[in-house]
Amino acid sequence: MNEQGVLLLVGAEALHLKDRLEASGYPSLEWGAGNSTIAASSQQPIAAIVSPGRMPEVCELRQMFGMLPILLGVSEDSIHARELCFSSGADDFWLATNAPSDLLQRLRLHLSLQKRREELCTVIAVGDLKLETRSGMVRRGTRPIGLTERESSLLLLLFKERGRAVSRDQILREVWNDEQGVSSNVVEVYIRYLRQKLEADGDTRLIHTIRGRGYCLNNGVPFLKSS
Repeated sequence: MNEQGVLLLVGAEALHLKDRLEASGYPSLEWGAGNSTIAASSQQPIAAIVSPGRMPEVCELRQMFGMLPILLGVSEDSIHARELCFSSGADDFWLATNAPSDLLQRLRLHLSLQKRREELCTVIAVGDLKLETRSGMVRRGTRPIGLTERESSLLLLLFKERGRAVSRDQILREVWNDEQGVSSNVVEVYIRYLRQKLEADGDTRLIHTIRGRGYCLNNGVPFLKSS
């Protein structure tokens, strides 16, 4: 199951594939002008599947979600259709008359490429929170945030697992190396320290408590399936 985020489905043809996509491990959300704000703030999108004839939404998605992989449906596999697809700003096309397996193959390819780009990138971000992995510099918007070494290690772990719940045990193991004698509430204390620094100017919450599962760094309330 992919818990990092959801696919955005635009139009009837894309929405028709929702059950197949979710059965393949990709939680999906219908996206449109009426719920674009919800999609941007409450869910962490990983890619967009756009129906044929919905090219104007490609530009809107690109402006809103940046480098998000966008796959645009085409009604026929022709040079003209491909040219229209790529000129719209989409990353790839999918043929609406083909079996969903073709779309899934293309989707997996682009998600893999996106992951490689993120691994090479020295700046990772969630919302307006940015972390320069090489220097350790953290900013919320234009505001620099000073962190202790332990706070930095905790935030880096949350960044690496962004969109997913990180358990207390995992935090103790990876940030405190299972040190003996560590206070029983040390994780909660350091989560509070981070929140105070990240929200010092009244900024929105990015570190969310997931009851019974741990903590999740996400731009808006995270969309997580039950374990």
